[in-house]
Amino acid sequence: MNITYYGQSCFLLEVGGTKVLFDPFISGNPLASEVKLDQIECDYILLSHGHADHVADAEYLLKKTDATLVAIYEIVSWYQNKGIEKVHPMNIGGKVHLPFGTVKMVNAIHSSSLPDGTYAGTAAGFVVEGAEKTFYFAGDTALTLDMKLIGERYKVDFAMLPIGDNFTMDVEDALVAANYVNTKKIIGMHYDTFPYIEIDHVASLELARRQQKELILMEIGQTIEL
Repeated sequence: MNITYYGQSCFLLEVGGTKVLFDPFISGNPLASEVKLDQIECDYILLSHGHADHVADAEYLLKKTDATLVAIYEIVSWYQNKGIEKVHPMNIGGKVHLPFGTVKMVNAIHSSSLPDGTYAGTAAGFVVEGAEKTFYFAGDTALTLDMKLIGERYKVDFAMLPIGDNFTMDVEDALVAANYVNTKKIIGMHYDTFPYIEIDHVASLELARRQQKELILMEIGQTIEL
């Protein structure tokens, strides 16, 4: 499985020959200025919630790539009004079988509205069970005991967790979340993009090391294989 990081909470995963993009916020992110938006290809776009730093480039990429949108019902409806036809609406607790694996929509504790102020349902995360690996994309969330259910029901190979604090969990909470979902490998997200969420990389990595966790802080544009 190849994972490319485009900044904030935007990742492109190549899973079993399918390209899955999460929370595209690239053109408005000064840290991602070298990423060429028009060169990104994807088959599916999964949106965790409606805030602009997670959906800013979704409409452009959905229309350019003809990808299928997977999101909570209210977000899907909003994009349908913009002419997006390939969609799969979901809600918390539901799952769907897609070519790259089974996607379960799980709870996230966060607010959610679309860039024009439209109600966007509730924030969500995703558990993806693929042929190669199972992973948890938390979206924007606080630490919540609901995460223990993920650890009880799935064998999570890695978790993509927000670590920037202020709007979401910090690194300490993310390490607790990793314990809850029963994984030792964390890919950090939702950090450094704005002054509110800048983190100390060295201290964060050391804290994870002391707790015997692998915290991966990817460079924007970097691709890794897991």
